[in-house]
Amino acid sequence: MSWRALEGWLTTGLLALLICVSAVKPSYGFAQQPLGEISRRVKSKVSPVYPNIARRMNIGGVVKLVVVVSPSGNVKSTKVLGGHPVLVNAAEDAVRKWKFDPGPEENSGVVEITFKPESQ
Repeated sequence: MSWRALEGWLTTGLLALLICVSAVKPSYGFAQQPLGEISRRVKSKVSPVYPNIARRMNIGGVVKLVVVVSPSGNVKSTKVLGGHPVLVNAAEDAVRKWKFDPGPEENSGVVEITFKPESQ
């Protein structure tokens, strides 16, 4: 087999692999249906502590989290979907302390925490 033929086969194989990989949708393992807002009412929210480094650097933005709520209304777990790395821990720490209305089963959804830098 010539180098040109081998190169053609490799190119075709890589292209097929890229098509297969791009067709796979990411799964977060939290819900079987598309994630939206959590259907339960929030009984108590804890505001995030604005990180000092974010304050000094005037960093703001939105942190998106997938939140799993247990039947008792406590936050069971969180997973980051997006946001500035400096703000993520503060958002997760606050949301883990939230309390929701109790429900018959575990629920999940997306929560957005907005951080606004202080105006000077």
